Amino acid sequence: MPKAAFRHDYRVLDVLYSPQARRKAAAAICFCLTALLLAGCEKKEEQPKPGPPEVGVVEPVQQDVPIYAEYVAQLNGPVNAEITPKVQGYLLRQDYQNGYFVKEGQLLFELDPRQYQAAVDQAKADLASAEANLGRLQADVARDTPLAAQSAIPQKQLDNDVAEQASWEAQVKAKKASLANAELNLAWTKVYSPIDGIAGVSNSQVGDLVGTSTKMTTVSQVNPIWAYFNISESKFLELAPKVNAVITGKLPITQASPANIEYIQANNEPYPSKGKIIYVNRQVASQTGTIQVAAQFDNPGALLRPGGFGRVRILGGTDKNALLVPQAAVIQVQTAYMLLVVTPENRAVFRPVKVGQRVGTNWVISEGLQPNDKVVVDGLLKVQLFAAQAPELAKQGIPVIAKPYTPPAADAAPGSN
Repeated sequence: MPKAAFRHDYRVLDVLYSPQARRKAAAAICFCLTALLLAGCEKKEEQPKPGPPEVGVVEPVQQDVPIYAEYVAQLNGPVNAEITPKVQGYLLRQDYQNGYFVKEGQLLFELDPRQYQAAVDQAKADLASAEANLGRLQADVARDTPLAAQSAIPQKQLDNDVAEQASWEAQVKAKKASLANAELNLAWTKVYSPIDGIAGVSNSQVGDLVGTSTKMTTVSQVNPIWAYFNISESKFLELAPKVNAVITGKLPITQASPANIEYIQANNEPYPSKGKIIYVNRQVASQTGTIQVAAQFDNPGALLRPGGFGRVRILGGTDKNALLVPQAAVIQVQTAYMLLVVTPENRAVFRPVKVGQRVGTNWVISEGLQPNDKVVVDGLLKVQLFAAQAPELAKQGIPVIAKPYTPPAADAAPGSN
């Protein structure tokens, strides 16, 4: 490489590493650092604080509300006949369809009758033999009586004939009883329904050997049907005078029973027919302190079935001028209930209340609410979040913007039942 080139490169290096170049680079670095420090020290823009939440409020609805007592109930038929054969034998035929209605006296099952038919034939033969012997003895007595009177034969012979005649008379009676028993056993090979009702699924199959301990099926009376429920002992003591008047015959049960007893089905739909109290059990259950009561309901379509669960609702009075609020407004914390009430200063405060029964989409507030209070229904979560950000306001009241609440079209009217 030429020496001139080397000299040129050395000149470039001398320029790059000269004191003047180094001073310029240091100045640039200081400028950048200063700019970064100034940017970091700049004051950040403050976020605007959120304004008061907007809520929907309603005033409680004041109206008379019927007071109901509700009890969990289980359905059962007044009669549940367990179908058990009275004789032993092999099942030949099932003459009904599982789950269908049957009538009293309808044929349900047939057992093999051959051995019982043979027993009937044997009993008939034994009776015929006894009757023949009795006829012979009757003829002997009729013949020997005048002969003994004339001393043509010994009196002892007549006495023997009379005694033997009485013995065969007894034999004939015994053979008739045996025949009747054999005919009963033969008749019992056909099993009939003792009541009108619904026959359950058969527990026995064709070909099974069944006997007097075999429960073949159950026929349940379903019209009417009974709903069994339990009331407390204290409630029973309130009703005891009426109960005693009924069971002693001083008062008809139709007058003592509460009117319009309702049955609420498992799908929360009320059963169309109203019921009446049929009986109160004889004792209080020692383990639960309750007493069993049964209410009867007409059930022509067999809509209600034995074993079903529901609720019996009985009208107990009227709550005059009750205050109702939408259920959505009620805040439940474990066993306590609260409402969010807006003060005249537009501050929302949490107020403990006591609740009563539910009426449609509303809830009766029994304590802690005034008729002119404004209750928050919509925006509860927004108020709770605002209170979490500013807990110091929770005691004084959380500022809100209150607007009238409009329920969705699907909701019921405020006082609907």
